[in-house]
Amino acid sequence: MLDRLFTFQAALLKPIENQFTRSLYDSINWKQRMLGIKGLRGIGKTTLLLQHLKYTLKGKGLYVTADHPWFYDHSLLDLAEEFEKNDGRILLIDEIHKYPQWATQLKNIYDGHPSLQIIFTASSALEIQKGQADLSRRVLSYELTGLSFREYLHFFHGQVYPIFTLEEIIKNPQRIISSLQFPQKVLPLFKNYLRYGYFPFSYHEPEGDFIIKLNQVINTVLETDLAAIEGYTAGNVVTIKKLLGVLSESVPFTPNIASLANKMKLGRDTVNNFIQHLERARLFNLIYHQPKGVAALQKPDKIYLENTNVAFALKDQPDVGSLRETFFFNQLRNAGYAVSLSENGDFLVNKKWTFEVGGSSKGDTQVKKIPNSYLALDGIETAYQNRIPLWVFGFLY
Repeated sequence: MLDRLFTFQAALLKPIENQFTRSLYDSINWKQRMLGIKGLRGIGKTTLLLQHLKYTLKGKGLYVTADHPWFYDHSLLDLAEEFEKNDGRILLIDEIHKYPQWATQLKNIYDGHPSLQIIFTASSALEIQKGQADLSRRVLSYELTGLSFREYLHFFHGQVYPIFTLEEIIKNPQRIISSLQFPQKVLPLFKNYLRYGYFPFSYHEPEGDFIIKLNQVINTVLETDLAAIEGYTAGNVVTIKKLLGVLSESVPFTPNIASLANKMKLGRDTVNNFIQHLERARLFNLIYHQPKGVAALQKPDKIYLENTNVAFALKDQPDVGSLRETFFFNQLRNAGYAVSLSENGDFLVNKKWTFEVGGSSKGDTQVKKIPNSYLALDGIETAYQNRIPLWVFGFLY
């Protein structure tokens, strides 16, 4: 009964290699009975699962996609029962959000088959703890983000570098910089990363083809993932695409929800809901003045695109200042730091450090009298006093 699925799995495992694994891989508690790994499409979730199956589990598990034709006349619960009858122990389910009533099925598997471990992936937009069944006490969830600049250098150029904490970077950035040996000048490498280095699938694609495929990813997120998760109609999808287009033209964007609602002929709560959905889908990063305790419907104080690659996909010539801020915010947030808007500089990190982001000629007038303040500057290779190269913040994860 499961032969088709094992044949499918064997074909997928054959090309999988492990010369490069994501930094998240070693942070995951792979022994947890139910694991959820969320992330944007194209970010590497499937590869992460298959590497674990091939190299850690030595193939002793079953990988399935939630939209496989096998499920046309079988349920996830059928799969678990049949797999367990054949002494199966570890079930890996990709794109769980594509399966109707996924939370109820996972709860029933977890409760009814205690010998099974379930590892699943899902869209970033999926709120795992808010499914139809209560999984909050059962599932441990992680988020896989895009490649850091450090991971990009490893994956694309074979150069292995350590991870540094923000404290280490701030304390002695020049010592860190001097310890790093690059295959070529770092600034052109960084420029390439900003254009196409965040998504692993760009490795095999010419830049023009990558941009086309990234736009396809964005469309699929809106038309398939959000439509399934949020129950969008075709009209909702058209509207949220228009909203993404409007906001992407002027990011970083300080939103006037009333004006946006009027322009799009929508209610203010609807506009704010759509913005929150776009953040959960990892197309936007929302930022707030520190700190308010961000409520579900709190209006963001500023909106950024989630990463710089998306900026190039949505606009031919993104604003360079916007790209710099987007990169800084993205890398620190992905590394787990709390980033908010600063009253003086651009960003306040962990309620402690103030950062002003800019080009090589930017001065420190705005933050000069602020304790623990730093300049994160594009276009420089070395650090001096509180001036730190922007690219160094790509080594945080």
